[in-house]
Amino acid sequence: MPIVSKYSNERVEKIVQSLLDTLVEQEVSTDLALMCLGNSLSTIINNQVPADKRKAITDNFCQALTQSVSDQK
Repeated sequence: MPIVSKYSNERVEKIVQSLLDTLVEQEVSTDLALMCLGNSLSTIINNQVPADKRKAITDNFCQALTQSVSDQK
C-alpha cells in the first residue's frame, strides 16, 4: 500500500528543486552537498523532534532513504 503524503507533490518538488538549485549555484561537490544536507537534517531533528522520538524518526528516515536509493536504477 503506497504511503499518502499530507503534502502535494508539487510543493515537495518545488522545495527540492530550490535546494538543488542552491547546491548547483554554490558549485558544491557531492560530499559537501551530502554534508550540508546531513547537517540540515540533524538540525531539524534536534530542534523540532521531541528527544524521545528522535531515534524512531531517524531510523524511519534511514530506512526510507536506503529504500529510495536502492529502488533507483
